[in-house]
Amino acid sequence: MAIMEISVVPLGMGGVGVGEYVADLIRYLQNNSIPYKLTDMGTILEGEVDQLLSVARNLHELPFHRQVKRVVTHIAIDDRRDREVHLEDKIKAVTQRLTQS
Repeated sequence: MAIMEISVVPLGMGGVGVGEYVADLIRYLQNNSIPYKLTDMGTILEGEVDQLLSVARNLHELPFHRQVKRVVTHIAIDDRRDREVHLEDKIKAVTQRLTQS
């Protein structure tokens, strides 16, 4: 199981807001039952690497369906193979260390 952070940025739409584009991405994730966490700067997903890469491709393409001419997509993948990882695991680990201090 891997965790991927993705940020899909449509460019040149004539405005500065991207909320409607983010909503399209979240609808896609919900409709495909993909575990995710929306953050202020991107979206974090969990799944197998092949699945995540396929999802990243599909998310990258979504703004083009709204006639956007340019899209920049940033992806970071944490593929840990010594144990299974899930959304929130990193936050729990840091929180636990903070409470031990």
